[in-house]
Amino acid sequence: MRTARLLDVTAAALVPGPLAPQRVDPALVDYFQAQLEGHYRADMLLGPHDLIGTLGPQYQLIDKLIRSATGETRRGLLRVGVAYAALVGWLYQDAGDLSAATFWRGVTQEAALRARDPHLIGYAMVNSAQVRTDLGDGAGVVGLCEAVLDGTGVVPKIRVMAMQQQVHGASLLYDRAAVDRLIDGADRLLPRVADDLPRGNACRRTPGYLEVQRATCYGRLGLGAEASALWTQVLDVVPGTARRDRGVYMARHATAVAVAREPEQAVEIAREVATIAVETGSARMRRELATLERAMRPWQDAPVGRALAEALAPVTEGS
Repeated sequence: MRTARLLDVTAAALVPGPLAPQRVDPALVDYFQAQLEGHYRADMLLGPHDLIGTLGPQYQLIDKLIRSATGETRRGLLRVGVAYAALVGWLYQDAGDLSAATFWRGVTQEAALRARDPHLIGYAMVNSAQVRTDLGDGAGVVGLCEAVLDGTGVVPKIRVMAMQQQVHGASLLYDRAAVDRLIDGADRLLPRVADDLPRGNACRRTPGYLEVQRATCYGRLGLGAEASALWTQVLDVVPGTARRDRGVYMARHATAVAVAREPEQAVEIAREVATIAVETGSARMRRELATLERAMRPWQDAPVGRALAEALAPVTEGS
């Protein structure tokens, strides 16, 4: 069973060759590039499970074309392949499969290295740091992000990405001063993000992007009241169309409220999050709700604790 699962995860990236050569039109680079923004939007609306089966075969086709392409067409396909592999890795990460996510982060790094693009190499390293964050490896996150930031000529977008991810490593190491310093530095750099590439655009696409990171890290540091105040501000500007992200943020808000000893409000928020978690199948959201349950343990035998268990029953029954 484990072997079959491994084959499912790796099939799109490990197609044995040699393959029959074919002519590769340079316009295919623009074709695959144009699809990315739609995939990013669909990820926000659908969650991971429906998209993994779509993106994997598309990456497989890109990889097949790379084997025949030459010159700038080949480099262009490698660059767009980085974005596709990174998105597949993210989908597995959102689905809670960190082993599969790690494999696809490796595919992302390989494509970036083959493209000989220092910005994409930095982008791939930040993606690996995201997995390290979910593994709770603060030192690993900081090490990867520092390696990106130590590089010369890294574009502002990649620097912002690395700084915001290093924030999570700092919070895992309980270094609040570093959290605030890095976020403030990224905020000063954000207006300089000017490229038009679709990959890595969360810093421009996500309302309150850096305050989302600060609120998440404050919650991780146990600063309930401060995190709750930030989540209130963030959720005021997050659109309803970003349903999966909104659900994750609300779950974190509920935990911050519980830490601030407002359990009734935490349960009220959790009811809406449970509905979104069932609809999207996001393992990240389920993990955040598990964190909320731990924060609510002081009230587990009280009526409010039983209300939480009732609110989360659809999630626990479906897991």
